[in-house]
Amino acid sequence: MKRCTRCLYGDDISGITFDGAGVCNYCHMHDAMDAEYPIGDEGARRLEAIAEQIRNEGKGKPYDVMVGVSGGCDSSYMLVKAKELGLRPLAVHFDNTWNSTIASENIHNMLKALDIDLFTYVVDNEEYDDIYRSFIKAGVRDIESPTDIGLAATLNRACDKYKVKYIFEGHSFRTEGSCPLGWLYMDGKYIRSVQKKFGTVPMKTYPNMPLSTFIRWTAFSGIKKIRPLYFMDYRKEETKVMLTEKYGWQWYGGHHLENRFTAFYWTYFMPQRFGIDGRLLGYSAMIRSGQMTREEGLDLIAQDHPYDPDLVEMVKKRLGYDDAEFEALMTAPKKTYRDYTTYKTTFERMRPFFWLLYKLDRVPKSFYMKYTSPDAMTRTDPAVQTAAEATAAAVVVKP
Repeated sequence: MKRCTRCLYGDDISGITFDGAGVCNYCHMHDAMDAEYPIGDEGARRLEAIAEQIRNEGKGKPYDVMVGVSGGCDSSYMLVKAKELGLRPLAVHFDNTWNSTIASENIHNMLKALDIDLFTYVVDNEEYDDIYRSFIKAGVRDIESPTDIGLAATLNRACDKYKVKYIFEGHSFRTEGSCPLGWLYMDGKYIRSVQKKFGTVPMKTYPNMPLSTFIRWTAFSGIKKIRPLYFMDYRKEETKVMLTEKYGWQWYGGHHLENRFTAFYWTYFMPQRFGIDGRLLGYSAMIRSGQMTREEGLDLIAQDHPYDPDLVEMVKKRLGYDDAEFEALMTAPKKTYRDYTTYKTTFERMRPFFWLLYKLDRVPKSFYMKYTSPDAMTRTDPAVQTAAEATAAAVVVKP
């Protein structure tokens, strides 16, 4: 395997290219975002300016910003940060009925300590399990995309209900990186097509997001997605200690492991079914941001990827698989989102439109870069614009 000379990514990563020095395009994307989203005094100034705008627009409302919560480290810290910025957050949780006990306790403890209200949407568990079975049967990697779409839809529903225009997202490209498109794809049409082909239970309670609704929320409702960690020198290990000491928060063993199915996905399904080591994302991001050396990262990924056999058995039992059926699914021919009906080509045609939305903070830059490009993640220079994007830029008016 050819591996990037700066991070841990190899040539098996989708959309990867290397420059003359052997540095990959994902590292160059990191550097471009690092320049676009400064930390230190400038980052603090920008974040405070955003907070002031949120406070002003939230006057007369019970809440002024939504924060999606999972019980994890990043989302828990977002609650703390929102309070520090003088905001009145409403915590929003999409309950796919697979929460771990620790995650549920973390949510409860954080909200109680910070005196924050909770908006929860609970999907029917039989319906949701059937969606999971459909995606596993489809032979694709994207079996967690329904959860991501469900959370996004729930956040936007909460914004509609309380007339709030801002969402805080607890993502940091400096500690998490950006998931390659070939590792995870999601959109509402994709979920509907997979469930229509393989599902046995109608989608009645699942909060899907068709394109018309996505456009309404991003373009016309004026809801802005803010990632405060982009403007902060975020140190996750220090944050975990602080959350534990001040709020009784508990560590759940690893990134994305606060949800039982998500833990199954990252620790077992992706490595065993597709040979994908999700640890590369976080370790590479931390190497790029100077929080880990490349040698430390190489040592870590050289260790076996641990998983909990009891968790695998629980997933099999809940989804109704015997050993033979589960083995057949895990060894079935592999497919991708391209084998099903999606909005991908539509997103590509609408690239200038989504560039404008990214500039207005209506969609994350990572969405624009991954979902609207035919060659995922290859265009990393934010200064390069198509003629159509340049035309769109001329009419950008900051709200």
